[in-house]
Amino acid sequence: MQWCGRTLFFLVTACEIVQVQDHPSLFITFLAWCLIEVIRYPFYALNTIGACPHWLTYLRYTMFIPLYPIGVLGEMLLLNQAFPYMKEKNIFANFFAGLPFSYYNVVQVVFVMYPFAWIKLYSHMLKQRGSKLGKRQEKKKK
Repeated sequence: MQWCGRTLFFLVTACEIVQVQDHPSLFITFLAWCLIEVIRYPFYALNTIGACPHWLTYLRYTMFIPLYPIGVLGEMLLLNQAFPYMKEKNIFANFFAGLPFSYYNVVQVVFVMYPFAWIKLYSHMLKQRGSKLGKRQEKKKK
């Protein structure tokens, strides 16, 4: 879900709509995405070989707390800026030609659902954080 969302956001909104490419929210979004990936990929790689240090695990399950909301805020601000241009360009018009709605309408619905989906994912990540970092605390106590 995250990959699909980011791909559509990047390829359609950021690449296709030139008018929003210099908007600060694009920089904010990409910065948050990049910072979290710089932590996540080494975490996954080192975990696969069983050599992940605790500090990296801590960063992996902590840095999303500020970065995830920043990234989502940036995405929503940029989408909001892009709405008029999406409607004007009628993106994916051929694909939606036989349907009673357009890509613009789909993105509007997604935009309204964004905060609700975000809360669910953020809550899940907070639970994961408690689970992963809580195990470490239990081991220290024993």
